[in-house]
Amino acid sequence: MRARTLPRMVRLERLRAGHAPALLAFERENREWFARSVEDRGDAYFAEFDARHTALPAEQEAGTCHFHVVVGEDGEPVGRVNLVDVTGGSAELGYRVAERAAGRGVATAAVREVCRPAGGPYGLSELWAVTTLDNPASRAVLERTGFVPGGDARPGGRPGVRYRRHLDGPG
Repeated sequence: MRARTLPRMVRLERLRAGHAPALLAFERENREWFARSVEDRGDAYFAEFDARHTALPAEQEAGTCHFHVVVGEDGEPVGRVNLVDVTGGSAELGYRVAERAAGRGVATAAVREVCRPAGGPYGLSELWAVTTLDNPASRAVLERTGFVPGGDARPGGRPGVRYRRHLDGPG
């Protein structure tokens, strides 16, 4: 994938087995940060991380999910962007950015960039995402990248908004 739309020296990579150690460190380092805005993954996620990560490439090959790592200029993950529950030309978008990279356009650029393969080789025509009302940064990312509000949601039992974006081919 081209990384020209991402901030300086940040690139989007399709998930591969070799990402596992760095992703586990990324998730642990940012666990408290993420829990401020999304439901915590729980201790089981970390205890079973290796087994879960080993299964992800098969999900990608089957086309049911598409996982991506946002890699910073130091070669370490600064974010994740995933397309899950792929069915009927639609998928749910999920993303998270490390605390050290927050507020620098990384999430916006990564979401824009993942729309290229989503509307191209992944064969998707629509993406949807959900965020809470008390997460204005996430809502701004979605709105800046062409998503439009499409109804109420309750992620993690909290008041939220469901967004949709129609894809017209790559980008």
